[in-house]
Amino acid sequence: MHTHDLTPWIHDHRFDRGSAAAERSTKAVMWITATMMVIEIWAGWVFNSMALLADGWHMSSHALAIGLSAFAYIAARRYAGDATFAFGTWKIEILSGFSSALLLLCIAALMAFGSVERLIQPQVVHFQQAIPVAVVGLIVNVVCAFILERGHEHGHQHDGDDHGRHHNDLNLRSAYVHVVADAATSVLAIVALVGGMFWGWNWLDPVMGLVGAALVAVWAWGLIRSTARVLLDREMDHPVSEEIREEIRAHGQQNDTTISDLHAWRVGKDRFACILSVVTHDAALTPNAVKQWLSKHDELAHVTVEIHLCPTGSHRSN
Repeated sequence: MHTHDLTPWIHDHRFDRGSAAAERSTKAVMWITATMMVIEIWAGWVFNSMALLADGWHMSSHALAIGLSAFAYIAARRYAGDATFAFGTWKIEILSGFSSALLLLCIAALMAFGSVERLIQPQVVHFQQAIPVAVVGLIVNVVCAFILERGHEHGHQHDGDDHGRHHNDLNLRSAYVHVVADAATSVLAIVALVGGMFWGWNWLDPVMGLVGAALVAVWAWGLIRSTARVLLDREMDHPVSEEIREEIRAHGQQNDTTISDLHAWRVGKDRFACILSVVTHDAALTPNAVKQWLSKHDELAHVTVEIHLCPTGSHRSN
């Protein structure tokens, strides 16, 4: 019986290397956000400000969601070598982003409900006490956004990426959206409180709560669409699919080689797996030759090629 060295044919299924900088940033922001959440909820309750209370509860969702983002980075890293994940653990991060977006949508609904309730039954607001807390909340959000942005840039520098993969870190983006959304609701809360204190516009407090809810819902929906697209492998309109088709057309003209079936899906921030079936008249064509045609596309991390010989007649291409 012959034994074979399989080392040249074995490759790593860690298609995404993660980002230590992003993980550190989300952990730091999680603790900062949780602390400010407690302060804002307490202040909103004591000073009877719906805008401030809504901002505090909204921040509570951020603390949970950003904590989920940090956990996703940890889990994806910890299980990266687990062979039961057929195409790596990167989608743990995407699942986290999707869950965060759903949570953000729920919080937007609660903000809207609370604001409508305050419009129907107005209550006294302690403006002078609430405004400083809202300002501090805004400052904290700006600091957190800066921390996440720094983690983003630092991770990009260490990746040495020329394809803009850092733009596709949907887990980090979900944390960033939570922070930016909270900063926006902090601004709206300040506007409402100032308007109420100087001009007696008490109605502005719940109205700004409604505006904030609408803004948060729009951002949440955009994040849901982006993450769901990846989770459902809806990637066949990505440029990489057309690039694969172009390579086969360019190299397969002489021997009438065409694509009969193509599947491409994302397995990393901008890394793709591909299953490709081709029909050819060339009996000498090998899967390795087809892979060589596609080798200049670095985003293709895992390529499987099937070749179907069609010695006579014609065949159609996709």
